[in-house]
Amino acid sequence: MTGQVTPVALRDVDWIRGALQTAVALEHSTMPLYCAAMYSLEVQNYPSYNTIRSVLMEEMVHMAIAANMVAALGGSPRIRTLAPKYATRGLPGGVAPDLPVILAQLSPRSLENFMRLEAPAFMLNSRQRSAPYPTIGAFYDAIREAIDAHKDALRRAVERGGPANQVGGNLGYLTFAPEEGADPVEQFHRGLDIITEQGEGEGEGTVEAGEDFQKEGSHYARFAELRYGRRYLPPESGVTISRENEPDFFQGEEIVWPVVINTLAVPSDGYAKLLALDPNASEVRKELEGFDDAYTLMMDALDRAWNGPVETWWPSLGAAVTQMDQMRVRSCFNIMRHQVPETAVQALERLYPAEFKALGRYTDLNQPVFYGPRFINTNGV
Repeated sequence: MTGQVTPVALRDVDWIRGALQTAVALEHSTMPLYCAAMYSLEVQNYPSYNTIRSVLMEEMVHMAIAANMVAALGGSPRIRTLAPKYATRGLPGGVAPDLPVILAQLSPRSLENFMRLEAPAFMLNSRQRSAPYPTIGAFYDAIREAIDAHKDALRRAVERGGPANQVGGNLGYLTFAPEEGADPVEQFHRGLDIITEQGEGEGEGTVEAGEDFQKEGSHYARFAELRYGRRYLPPESGVTISRENEPDFFQGEEIVWPVVINTLAVPSDGYAKLLALDPNASEVRKELEGFDDAYTLMMDALDRAWNGPVETWWPSLGAAVTQMDQMRVRSCFNIMRHQVPETAVQALERLYPAEFKALGRYTDLNQPVFYGPRFINTNGV
């Protein structure tokens, strides 16, 4: 799913299984982006912090759903070595190829990127819609169509099963074990519906999730609330939302902009050239690498949850949660307390000529600048 788009006629069960593995990578790749913005908040009880955290938690559920579908089809979800690339464009699977993908602090520009990431197709312009997979929803639509074209083969694959675990039934994650008695085709559709509806909304002309989600705002709508600084409040006239009238839908209660730590957007080398100029580099590297170690251990634990002995999946998830908390602490209380030397900031254009404009778009280079987390999975290096 990462190269040329597979012709529809060749999208069999093997393709579906591979596409769902790409979905695991796709859902995971969004999490560091949202975490970097969330961690950059000086106080962690702002409405904006809670909004980003709510989206992040649902992305974890989406990743789990995709991994459970891979397992149901006899595959083994690959999580341990997932290593998304940042300071680039587009998401795994060729989704949203125009999207800037960069680890950065919370800002109006980063929120616009998040809105693009979660956007329903009807909110895109014609150029954006021309891509094979312009949205996450379009990617999942291709999987839906392949499922419908191979229903019997998919049912047989689920009946045969495989070595990987179904994880998280008592956590509210959908599982797809054949003994549950439901039609696997319907189960898979339900899983895909949860992912796309929570992300983009119920469908054409709305950014609300449906009745099953109590008409809550989609991820797109929640990020739009932060971008406009107002809660979602649709006009009473019953008009549908569009690119042109979107601001009219965000006129509710004011959301006060939080205090944000001015972290330097992470260049593609993970600050390597910058650290070479920092007299305090050994201490900064220690903190950055400590965070990366915690991130790597989290990925190890998640992989064990699906691919280890069935009786260990629950403690493995617990170990992953422990490392998530370590990541938050190391980022907020360690890494982001290290200021980038002013002389190094002045050298950014020389050090990163191809990335300098992007770094300046996501960081105020006229104010003191601090390091941020890099999210390097050393298993994938």
